[in-house]
Amino acid sequence: MLDIKFVRENPEIVKQNIRNKFQEKKLPLVDEVIALDAENRAVMQEADSLRGNRNKLSKQIGGLMAKGQKEEAERVKAQVSEQGARLGELEQKENELAERIKTIMMTIPNIIDPTVPIGKDDSENVEIERFGEPVVPDFEIPYHTDIMERFDGIDLDSARRVAGNGFYYLMGDIARLHSAVIAYARDFMIDRGFTYVVPPFMIRSDVVTGVMSFAEMDAMMYKIEGEDLYLIGTSEHSMIGKFIDQIVPEEALPYTLTSYSPCFRKEKGAHGLEERGVYRIHQFEKQEMIVVCKPEDSKMWYDRLWKNTVDLFRSLDIPVRTLECCSGDLADLKVKSCDVEAWSPRQKKYFEVGSCSNLGDAQARRLKIRVQGDGKKYLAHTLNNTVVAPPRMLIAFLENNLCEDGTVKIPVALRPYMGGKDLLIPKK
Repeated sequence: MLDIKFVRENPEIVKQNIRNKFQEKKLPLVDEVIALDAENRAVMQEADSLRGNRNKLSKQIGGLMAKGQKEEAERVKAQVSEQGARLGELEQKENELAERIKTIMMTIPNIIDPTVPIGKDDSENVEIERFGEPVVPDFEIPYHTDIMERFDGIDLDSARRVAGNGFYYLMGDIARLHSAVIAYARDFMIDRGFTYVVPPFMIRSDVVTGVMSFAEMDAMMYKIEGEDLYLIGTSEHSMIGKFIDQIVPEEALPYTLTSYSPCFRKEKGAHGLEERGVYRIHQFEKQEMIVVCKPEDSKMWYDRLWKNTVDLFRSLDIPVRTLECCSGDLADLKVKSCDVEAWSPRQKKYFEVGSCSNLGDAQARRLKIRVQGDGKKYLAHTLNNTVVAPPRMLIAFLENNLCEDGTVKIPVALRPYMGGKDLLIPKK
């Protein structure tokens, strides 16, 4: 969310940013919120004047009563009462205007970084760099669920009967591999100096609206009926929420945290060829990384975060690339974002396995996360990035480590988490 003062003083910059994100329908909101802000400031000014005058008159009443001038005191009391009624009207108007301004301000997108490429949607994202050599073996790579079934490692039919589409049972070596990847990712991030956290898996509505846009909320979040609680779509939600309405000492920054959680997503409006199996699902587990830092450090942390994910995947022999998200593919709170994509030998292309985002002070402004600096307070910057998110990551792992005889290689880094195994042998 932008600062209303910035919008007031830079309306054309805000409008051009909206155009760059191809959200022209939001252009009228800029003039509307500026007009509402002017009206609100006039109301506040009148209310402040009345409060000051009321205090002055109240003191007069005491003085008049002390002098025995009761009739004059009653006239002043009537004046105070009349102004009190007007003040009540103004305070109600002030609250209504503030709420309308807040709603619009939460809809106007954040100012994107100048380096973000301009494009309408994810088809115009720009490849940055490749890491590792993508290989297409001279034998056929089966679909990921077919590979899993050879190990008796997945049961989608039972999951459909129990919970419907978009759920799964992982079993045996595949389930163990899933847990091994999560445990390895946890230790990988701890070794890089991040503090491990297991957060709440449900959050209140004020945290939800603090960490994401209304559009994201509608497309992702599951609401707990009868409660002011939502299931998290990623641990970033509760991790950033941890700092809600806090003033943190500057010397404590940066906070570098890595969190584990299950994630729950409606995936409303999602579509595509890879909806089968465990590619696009309603429930999964993820290791996340979160940074809360000083504004001048956020660009540096952004680069460090996505490199962590690249390094982890390369340690598991999975080729990856980074992709710069274009303006039209950025969620409204994001300043800059890049996807990490893993190589799929079966599809002969890359697919998304993680996303790194710099949100500037947007989440901090909504959640009132402030830093106490040298004699002044300012808003922190927040960033997040996926370390690893199986079972989607398992797709890349199985395809890139599959051998022609149907066995799956276990990279050296993962063997301690798999009981020392260097190879998975299929049962079918």
